[in-house]
Order: sequence, then C-alpha cells, then structure tokens
Amino acid sequence: MTLAGKSVVVTGAATGIGRGITECLLKAGACVTAVGRREEPLRDLVDRYGDAVVAVAQDICVPGAAEQVVAAATGGFGSLDAVVNNAGLARFGRLDAIDPALFDEMFAVNVRAPAELIRCALPQLRACRGSAVNVSSVGGVLSMPGRAFYGATKAALNSLTRSLARELAPDVRVNAVMPGPVDTPMWDETGLDGAGTQQMRVDLLASTPMGRFGEGADIGRWVCTLLDPELSGWVTGALIPVDGGRTA
Repeated sequence: MTLAGKSVVVTGAATGIGRGITECLLKAGACVTAVGRREEPLRDLVDRYGDAVVAVAQDICVPGAAEQVVAAATGGFGSLDAVVNNAGLARFGRLDAIDPALFDEMFAVNVRAPAELIRCALPQLRACRGSAVNVSSVGGVLSMPGRAFYGATKAALNSLTRSLARELAPDVRVNAVMPGPVDTPMWDETGLDGAGTQQMRVDLLASTPMGRFGEGADIGRWVCTLLDPELSGWVTGALIPVDGGRTA
C-alpha cells in the first residue's frame, strides 16, 4: 500500500470498527488523528502507537467540532490527506414504540456530521487530491423492520456519498463501505433489552452466508484499499458491501 506518511482523520476511532480501521491505517504507515468521545481508549492508542496518533476527545456533533478536528490533524501532521467518517449512532425500535427524537439524533451523527467534516476538510483534501470514506451499513440498502430510522440515515449517507463523489471530482474521491453485522460495543447501546439484542444477533448470523460476525479489521482493510491512490485512484462514488454475503 502507498499510505505511508499519509495524514488521516478517523472518527469513532477508539473502539469497534473505528479501532480496526485506525490500526489497519497505522500498520500501513499512515498517521491518524483519532477522534472519539472517551479519552481513555484514545490514550491507549497513543500509548501503543506514539507520535503516529493525535487524539481528539470530542463529540463530532458539537458545533465547531469539525474545525477543531481538521486543525488538530494539520497541526499535528502538517497536512490532511483523507477523512474516514466512522462514528455512528444506532437506536432500534418499531415505529409505534421508538421515540421520534432518536431519528434526529441519528441523522445528526450518521449524516450531518460526516458532511460537515468533509466540508471543513475540503481545502486540504483538494490540495493533495485526497479522499473520504464514509462507513455506512447494509441497513442503507436492505429493508430493516424494527430498525427503519437507523436504515434511513444510512441510506441518506449512501446518497450523500454518491452525490459528493460527482460534486467533488476529480479533486477528491468519496466512497463508502457498507458493513454487515460486526461484533462491536454498539450492540450494548441499541436501546433493545438483553433478550431483544440476543435474538437480533441470532437472526443476523443466520442470514449471513459466511456464518460469522465481522471484525473491525475486515472493514479496516477495505477502508485502507479505498484510501490508497495506487489501488483505488480511479474509484469514486462506490458503495462497497463488506458484509459476509448478507446482501448477496
């Protein structure tokens, strides 16, 4: 890969898929501005990888957060070559039971924040003909009873990805990966009770041809591929399912 020395921002970097993406980038020689809400797991990244990581403990939905992240990346590494919008929020429930306010919360994290970070990073990305990768979900292309609000925000992120790919070409490439079920701490935060979460996991595993949940590194390797200009320099507007065959 040709990511050595590249400066990359990863949101939601400390745990789950974001941790897998971050570690894949670092192993490929990139420098990462790791963004997350909790300081402790971010400190662990710095302890493990030293000067290759700049940690930014920040909620990406707070006004001014995108500007702060871009400033941290350029201040720490002198440039910004790529953005990975991985931070996400998942809250599940049927239409007649879920709090409608949760739709606004998910839209803010899953759609508006990625758009704002790309917007703020545009001067740097254009200067180096960089790229952005949005971490979407197969929920953006599959019907998801009981998870309609979440799926709608990921469908919006897919649309944002494709539209920005055309709007920003040829200077900036914009792609997305669509993970299937990945074992992350997000499962404990969906708003379902223990029995509901366990049943959903059973159902998802049964509908995944590869017969296992994904891991952060499964997603991270594809993100690295899409960011690498040698491997994917002619790829933009792509929505890549990395889902164990779930959308097959």
